[in-house]
Amino acid sequence: MTKAIRMHRTGGPEVLELEDVNIGDPGPGQIKIRHRAIGLNFIEVYFRKGMYPAELPFIPGNEGAGDVIAVGKGVKGFREGDRVGYAATPGSYSEERLIAAQMVVKLPEAIGYDTAAAMMLKGLTAQYLLRRTYRVKEGDTILVHAAAGGVGLLLCQWGKALGATVIGTVGSEAKGNLAKKAGAKHIINYSTENFAERVAEITKGRKCNVVYDGVGKATFAGSLDCLRPLGMFASYGSASGQIEAFNINLLSAKGSLFATRPTLFHYIAQREDLEKMARELFKVVVSGDVNIRIGKRYRLEDVGEAHRALEARETTGAAILLP
Repeated sequence: MTKAIRMHRTGGPEVLELEDVNIGDPGPGQIKIRHRAIGLNFIEVYFRKGMYPAELPFIPGNEGAGDVIAVGKGVKGFREGDRVGYAATPGSYSEERLIAAQMVVKLPEAIGYDTAAAMMLKGLTAQYLLRRTYRVKEGDTILVHAAAGGVGLLLCQWGKALGATVIGTVGSEAKGNLAKKAGAKHIINYSTENFAERVAEITKGRKCNVVYDGVGKATFAGSLDCLRPLGMFASYGSASGQIEAFNINLLSAKGSLFATRPTLFHYIAQREDLEKMARELFKVVVSGDVNIRIGKRYRLEDVGEAHRALEARETTGAAILLP
């Protein structure tokens, strides 16, 4: 038996219950991991509320790091004792778990368990946003919403390392200081300023090549006004609510814009893509171009408190659970 957080219904943080579960032995193609640290992400709030469907009872959680403690038949490349990390595979809110080996990567010695758990989902998300959804290049101007959040801080750091001018939006002066330290050249406090107007001022009317938006409904309309012709709007989250249906001709009217809602799962569906993305992520972290900031550590049994903090936007950087 192992301890895990399970949901038997959707709702508020109170539906996250600590239980004893029997996960069994790994089947063909699977490995068994004992978690050392577990990532905490806003997507788990969506699952908890039922915005993303899941078969109940359900163990939430989408990233983690730990040790391989058993290997199923047919698994190659992994053995007991390997240090590993993974993302985009529900079921991480647990002391131990089974997982398909093809979704797991080995961790470099230079990256600890806490760092890995804090960076796999957010870091791979930043990788595909910056290198694949829109390939940022030197001289680009990029707008990062929620720039002091887990993904936001990575986008600021990595974007700066790529030679882009980073504009970050935040909700407080303290968060602005974090984003500035992470590499945002310009900070906009959207609680006191009109961010679209400020972007136009900062860029002298040229606006941005790409907007990375994890906020959603509250920032969508203004974000389109921050883009130059042929610019890209990349939505990777909906912390303020889902973006509502809109007339697609709006994109034409505002400069033949592109708009996309990518998800990590599709970018890592092929094993070779996952390995390549992870190598690039590990490289920028080990080199120091990207620093993984862990804002808060919670015990696994305190996950309800962690969810409340996430929804209240009280967290900065990454937060992790310790089993």
